[in-house]
Amino acid sequence: MDTSRPPSHSLIKITYLVYALHMFSALNGLLSPAFIVTAFLTGWPSIIALVMSYIWRTDASYTYLHSHFNWLIRTFWYAFIWIAIAWLLIITLVGIVIGVPLMLITGLWVVYRLCKGFLALNNQRAVD
Repeated sequence: MDTSRPPSHSLIKITYLVYALHMFSALNGLLSPAFIVTAFLTGWPSIIALVMSYIWRTDASYTYLHSHFNWLIRTFWYAFIWIAIAWLLIITLVGIVIGVPLMLITGLWVVYRLCKGFLALNNQRAVD
């Protein structure tokens, strides 16, 4: 996507807020008995951040922030798919040995993507 237009300061602040909401949910999962990824997917801060990403993505068109909103939306939905697969494996009981590690790996993947995106945002560049 062409990133020729500079983003407004308010849109940059909104993007930081979206990352902060997602990170809060992930941190909540890390500090509680819940997995990182289940807190990320079911926590109200992440759901609010997902809705905000969909709302503000259009305003970020032709800026480097557009890639951030797409990055966060994809992170949420890919994590959702992998957790659904993990739960299906866990329900079968035989798949517990695969499902639980899959949940942990997905949680670490979410944290990695949040950190990578936040660092790119902090450097005022698109996420690749």
